[in-house]
Amino acid sequence: MTAPAFAHVPHPSPMADDVRAAAIADPVFGRVFTDHMVSIRYSEDRGWHDAQVMPRGPLSLDPATAVLHYAQEIFEGLKAYRLDDGSMALFRVEANAARFNESARRMAMAELPEQLFIEAVKQIVAVDAHWFPPVEGGALYLRPFMYASEVFLGVKPASEYHFLVIASPVGNYFKSGAPAVSLWVSDDYTRAAPGGTGAAKCGGNYAASLIAQSQAIAKGHDQVVFLDAAERRWIEELGGMNMFFVFDDGSIITPPLTGSILPGITRDALMTLARDAGLTVREEPYAIDQWQADAESGRLTESFACGTAAVVTPVGKVTRGDTSFTIGAGGPGQVTGMLKDRLVDIQRGRAADPYGWVTRL
Repeated sequence: MTAPAFAHVPHPSPMADDVRAAAIADPVFGRVFTDHMVSIRYSEDRGWHDAQVMPRGPLSLDPATAVLHYAQEIFEGLKAYRLDDGSMALFRVEANAARFNESARRMAMAELPEQLFIEAVKQIVAVDAHWFPPVEGGALYLRPFMYASEVFLGVKPASEYHFLVIASPVGNYFKSGAPAVSLWVSDDYTRAAPGGTGAAKCGGNYAASLIAQSQAIAKGHDQVVFLDAAERRWIEELGGMNMFFVFDDGSIITPPLTGSILPGITRDALMTLARDAGLTVREEPYAIDQWQADAESGRLTESFACGTAAVVTPVGKVTRGDTSFTIGAGGPGQVTGMLKDRLVDIQRGRAADPYGWVTRL
């Protein structure tokens, strides 16, 4: 299939420079959006077509649009970074494109050619690069997503889809300023189950996590920890981040990808960086009771969460029911800091990229 060329629809009234400067001076994550979006349509008879870079605006949906009833929807999250020479770059965009199609297959949706996904992302960065925020940890957060756009109430995979990319200037994900986050272990809810959609990046997974996340916030914590659905014993992931555990012998454990955990791109990068730094990384189950015992004995020295939005986040305290335990000294650990620095330096072009992860624009 020949990829459609992108038409550029002029913006009739882009945001004024002074208004934009004020909006990106200290943006709250996911609250500020750039002027444009990318839109591509799919139908079974025409394939992918009508690719446009256009003014960002509301979508018009028929009340019978399939996504509103059967939740066929997937998305990705990645960032564009400003390098020291002023140019822009993407980090592991090919991995996002591949994972997007893995999600599409699981949700019985049309797959988007990976090069078309990458070009769509490049197009939004090119047109809205001047929205890059001048703040610590600043980036353009990019949200490619696709939904079932067919107007039909029968229960079947849709025959029409709409793919879009929007962009949001962001700073650091957590605004609290605390050196490490506090976690609440959910005993009432699970995020995913064997055979479910846990490995797909679909909105339903996040919707299912929100009540547990709300409980965590209400109890004074930053994030929720989910356990496995079968035994309620094994640590899986947070509401939107993968987990790592660092031990006093220099080894690291992260829960294995058994189908109920999202295969994080940041997770994969950190595993590579850790191994190249001489650390032993094992993908194996890790129990909540063992986490507490190892933290209290001192065998476990650090824990951290990772993801595109928050990058690498140290875990300082964990609470389950009436019991709490502290990780290490309750703040960032040396291994966590080293891995974060190595990752961020590659992302922002301050260090060599032997892995071919960075795509300069």
